[in-house]
Amino acid sequence: MTAEITANALTLQLRSVLDGRWGPTRDVVRRQITEQRLLPQTGLTLDEYRTRMLGQMKDMVPLGFPASGFRPEHGGTGDVGSAVTAIETLGYGDLSLMVKAGVQWGLFGGAVENLGTQAHHDQYVKGLIDLDVLGCFAMTETGHGSNVQQLETTATYLPDSGEFEIHSPTPGSRKDYIGGAAEHARYAAVFAQLVTGAPGEEAASRGVHCFVVPIRDENGDDLPGVTTSDCGYKGGLPGVDNGRILFDRVRIPRANLLNRYADVAEDGTYSSPIESDNRRFFTMLGTLVRGRVTVGASAGAAGRFGLALAVRYALQRRQFQAPGGDGELLLLDYRTHQRRLLPLVARAYAFAVAQNEVTAELHELQTADPATVDPKDLRQLETKAAAIKAGHTALAQTAISEAREACGGAGYMSENLLPLLRGDIDVFTTFEGDNLVLTQLVAKEALTSYADDVQGLDAAGWVRFVANMAKSIALEKTAARQVVQTLLDDSDEDPENSALTHPGTQLRLLRNREEHLTRTAAARMRRAQDDDDAEALEVFTDTQDHLIKVGEAHIERIVLESFVEVIGRVEDRETRDVLKKVRNLFVYSLLEEDLGWFLMHRHVSVERAKAIRRGVNELCGDLRPHARELIDAFGVPEVCFDIPMLTDEHFTG
Repeated sequence: MTAEITANALTLQLRSVLDGRWGPTRDVVRRQITEQRLLPQTGLTLDEYRTRMLGQMKDMVPLGFPASGFRPEHGGTGDVGSAVTAIETLGYGDLSLMVKAGVQWGLFGGAVENLGTQAHHDQYVKGLIDLDVLGCFAMTETGHGSNVQQLETTATYLPDSGEFEIHSPTPGSRKDYIGGAAEHARYAAVFAQLVTGAPGEEAASRGVHCFVVPIRDENGDDLPGVTTSDCGYKGGLPGVDNGRILFDRVRIPRANLLNRYADVAEDGTYSSPIESDNRRFFTMLGTLVRGRVTVGASAGAAGRFGLALAVRYALQRRQFQAPGGDGELLLLDYRTHQRRLLPLVARAYAFAVAQNEVTAELHELQTADPATVDPKDLRQLETKAAAIKAGHTALAQTAISEAREACGGAGYMSENLLPLLRGDIDVFTTFEGDNLVLTQLVAKEALTSYADDVQGLDAAGWVRFVANMAKSIALEKTAARQVVQTLLDDSDEDPENSALTHPGTQLRLLRNREEHLTRTAAARMRRAQDDDDAEALEVFTDTQDHLIKVGEAHIERIVLESFVEVIGRVEDRETRDVLKKVRNLFVYSLLEEDLGWFLMHRHVSVERAKAIRRGVNELCGDLRPHARELIDAFGVPEVCFDIPMLTDEHFTG
């Protein structure tokens, strides 16, 4: 009984750390998952699954989370962190519901909230919260995905009628893969090249802007000039009605331009409080960062779900008799199985904590008075959100795939959910920013130290900028952390002379790697200091692999810093001791994975490299007795484990 009480107490303490500031929100969503069995389904047609998702979205409205994402003066309740956390926790249920909710309230709603003005808020916000106004987010085109500035859809202002004409001029300008566009959406937040001119001036493109465009009537039929089509079956997310949209000279009122950052007068005169076209574009996109934060968070939840399934299975499934023993060993008693799952559990802890920090920073910035927000803080959040999204979604994909394989044949059965999770999570590395593109973006920010001068530069221009500052480049650190700085001061400047379990040593190793990679990437660009675009572009292409490495190193460093800081605030000694072991396993497994680089660049000795490999084994052994508490602390609802491979009959029948 005592051991059980201790285990339960440890689980609750660990869960409190992982749940963070919006723990009560998570509990409400967990109850909703339990009561309605909001889990991935099989055996439903696309129509049945989509209808089910829309019904479950309607059931979420009374919980209050849709309203949380909107400011009180716009018709919401203004708790952005709660809104993000609610959608994140749906990752413990059905990711189709998470995506549908994210598109409606996060992307479409976020565009209206953040790019629109009071007239738009008055017209749309209440309806989109209550689902009386169903919308989609029409940014991606067949020909342009990540390169949003080059979208081809046009919005040409017609001063004679006071309307914009939305048009798809080429096959590549078709809006593609748009969640909600196939069936449910009645409106679209359409990103298009705004074309206008003042009286006596030739009309010209003013860059990409966002417009609210009605696409269907009340019966669900396409409006004149709008052609929608269905993407049909995909690799996962069957409850999301992804579709395509083509516009054939569709007229909308001038008021449908979301005009917080730019406007067009009745006579066609264009105006904006932001003079620079590039800065205006990046400012508009920056306000939509919530979608990226939510995708990373939800993927992390799904990854934890998969790991919880696999670890529970490994604590029940037996395989091969122990030497000299009477019975077969549990899967998790094998060191190879521990190595397969427990380092991923450790990474899940580290990224969950870092994700909580990003959500909190997003909340503070998006609930503050806009006039008081420092643009540099926004840009740092955008970079951090990109980093955590890329790292967290990649981790989730790896974790679920490993979890599936770790459960053998049982893990391949749809009834045991892991194949469904793997299909659903796959696209998370692509939407809201392709992971390779985002990792490259993170690296570029590190190389340019958040300089405003580089916003909007093409590849060649950016390379020349870095080349010219290569000699003086310095790594931009995250916000000052007193705990982190104290630990660094307390460790030897040469990591080889300090204990590898010391957090200061761990921090220094990851910082040293990032600084080395950043410095050498800049040095490789020095040959592009002239004005030859071809040479600069060649340098950019040749160093892309190096840039990705810089980005990955940055992601792992900021995650460790966040994890170290949170552990330092844990008061319960047993919980803190377990978390330190989790942190050590996180770091040791990262070092082991990149051991070739650390050895090649002499950041660790051969002896220390051997110690790292031994350390992973030892830490897996140390954490094996706590495996159940570690995954129970994720807080995955018990209904999620009501599957055949975890029932007693599976092991006795």
